[in-house]
Amino acid sequence: MEMLQTPEFWLGLLKIIWINIILSGDNAVVIALAARGLPLEQQKKAVLFGSGAAVVLRIVLTLVAVQLLALPYLQIVGGALLLWIGVQLLSEHGDDEGEEKQYGSMMAAIRTILIADLVMSLDNVIAVAAAAKGSMVLLVLGLAISIPLVIFGSTLMIRLMERFPIVVTFGAALIGWVGGETVVSDKVLAPLLENAHWLHQAGPALGAGLVLLLGRWLQKRQNAEEEAPA
Repeated sequence: MEMLQTPEFWLGLLKIIWINIILSGDNAVVIALAARGLPLEQQKKAVLFGSGAAVVLRIVLTLVAVQLLALPYLQIVGGALLLWIGVQLLSEHGDDEGEEKQYGSMMAAIRTILIADLVMSLDNVIAVAAAAKGSMVLLVLGLAISIPLVIFGSTLMIRLMERFPIVVTFGAALIGWVGGETVVSDKVLAPLLENAHWLHQAGPALGAGLVLLLGRWLQKRQNAEEEAPA
C-alpha cells in the first residue's frame, strides 16, 4: 500500500490511462463494426464482453509483447489477418441503409473483436508496459480503468454508424490502414525497406485501399446474388 502514497505511482497511472485513451480509438472502431450487425440487446453484451476481454488480453500481451514482436513474419501474418477482418466487416455490413437488417452471431462478433485486438495491441502494449515500469498493480489498474473508455467509445461509434453510414467505410479503412502498417513493420522487411522509405509510408494507404476495394466488390457481388431471380 505504500506505493499508493508515492507521486510516481499516480504519475504512472495517469500515463497509462492517457496512453489507453489515445490507443483505444481503433479498438473502439473494430468493436463497433463487429457489434453493429447484432440485435440491440446482443449489441450491448458484445460491446461489454468484447471490451473486457480485449483489455484482459492486452494485459497478457504486455508480458510477452517484446518477445512476440521479435518473431519474424508475425506482424506480416497479423497485418494480413487485420486486412481480412476489415474486408469481411465491410462486405457483411457495409454502409447500406436498407429496411431489412440481417443480424449476425454474437459469438462471431466477439471472436472478431478478440482476433483484431490481439493483432492491434502488439505495438500498443509496449507503450503501456514502459509506463508501468514493471509494476503489475499499476498495469492492471490502469488497464481496468480503460474498460469504460473502450465501452463508451464503441457505443458512440455504433450510434454514429447507424446515423451516418459512411462512418462504416471510414472504420473499415482504418482497420486496413492499421493492417498495412503492421505488415510493413515486420522485422523481416526492414532490410528491404531501408532504402525505400516511401514503401513504409505507402503500406498503410495500400492496406486501406485494399480493404475498401475488396470489401465493396464482395458486397456488390453478394447484393447481386441476393437480387438474382431464384
